[in-house]
Amino acid sequence: MGVLRHVVCAMSGGVDSSVSALLLKRMGYHVTGVFMKNWDSQDERGVCSSERDCEDAYKVCKMLDMPFHQVTYVKEYWHEVFSNLLREYEQGRTPNPDIMCNKHIKFKHFYHYALNTLGADAMATGHYARTSQEDEEVFQQKHVPPPRTLFRDRFEIRKPVRLYQGADRFKDQTFFLSQISQDALRHTIFPLAGLTKDFVKKIAAEAGFQHVLKKKESMGICFIGERDFEHFILEYIEPKPGNLVSIEDGKIMGQHQGWFTLTLGQRARIGGQVDPWFVVDKDITTGDVFVHLSQGPTTNHPALFRDTLQTDRFHWIAEDPPVELVRTQMMECHFCFNNRMPLTPCTVTLNLDGSVWVMLKEPIRALTPGQFAVLYKGDECLGSGKIVHLGPTIFTLQKGQNCMSRPPKDTDQQHPEPVS
Repeated sequence: MGVLRHVVCAMSGGVDSSVSALLLKRMGYHVTGVFMKNWDSQDERGVCSSERDCEDAYKVCKMLDMPFHQVTYVKEYWHEVFSNLLREYEQGRTPNPDIMCNKHIKFKHFYHYALNTLGADAMATGHYARTSQEDEEVFQQKHVPPPRTLFRDRFEIRKPVRLYQGADRFKDQTFFLSQISQDALRHTIFPLAGLTKDFVKKIAAEAGFQHVLKKKESMGICFIGERDFEHFILEYIEPKPGNLVSIEDGKIMGQHQGWFTLTLGQRARIGGQVDPWFVVDKDITTGDVFVHLSQGPTTNHPALFRDTLQTDRFHWIAEDPPVELVRTQMMECHFCFNNRMPLTPCTVTLNLDGSVWVMLKEPIRALTPGQFAVLYKGDECLGSGKIVHLGPTIFTLQKGQNCMSRPPKDTDQQHPEPVS
């Protein structure tokens, strides 16, 4: 390598980013580690977890003889991620802050800080994901502003960088990267692209990163930690009490503190009820949350299952929709709205406003407005759009079919002639 390339690696204090920094050093790059602080909080023991993570990241950089920086995005996170999250909950939706954090913080503010402030040639993260370009191609990219129109100028010739699932499909994190910009993707290296989590842990152990290997993997919403979600969200949103209503007979089973404290498919805590009740639907106009009594630890009530949804304007990672979709207005691909769910075959229809309709091959449980519909073609992540409308539930369709199958009442009764 003729020129020593400068790469800024996002350091979280975890094993994945630590090994990413190590691999970048082994590749011969000049690597700078940067820790991002996005939230001011303390855990249940009064310890600020971000300070502990920052110390762990610093230890790794010291072991690798790397420069270390800390940058704070608490204000940006509040305005661009958390405030949006509160608005979504108040509108009866269930947002995904991890996707929005990557879009607005890590792959926008941090990306610009790495390239513009620190003068890096590229940035790197510990995500399990791949792109269509080799590492050396990353350093040949130039900044290109995003299109100002709905779609890019069709006469502009530019080969987009594609986002692909990582080698470890169980740990694949392209779901969380489905809203990032093409420009940021062009300047990003994923050192763990071809590795499994087990192999990453082995590298960390051999490197002596014992302090990060011992840590529990972060799960759930980062700023909530192990706290009860309902107690947390009610610190920021005024309670809006309403009824928990049995979807079977309309009987009021109990009360809730706000529809935003409950999400579809979760167990509802109803005082005096021993048997498990689960949330199957919500009506934010009345404040009613509909519940179903289950005989087991979960429920598959037909009111939870739908096979149609619409997104807002879809974010295509390549900036333009696939040629097949533009040409025929329809495309077969795969869908998910939760990173832990298997991909589901679907048919996508492109609308004139840039939104898409998604028709699933099989109904899916607990499709939720506010979550992101992420589309895949083979192992390529095409992008995502926020779910804004849902089709009817299987329960609603069954009720409609039952009504249609009933014989009309009073078929033999003579009706008087209408008065003219």
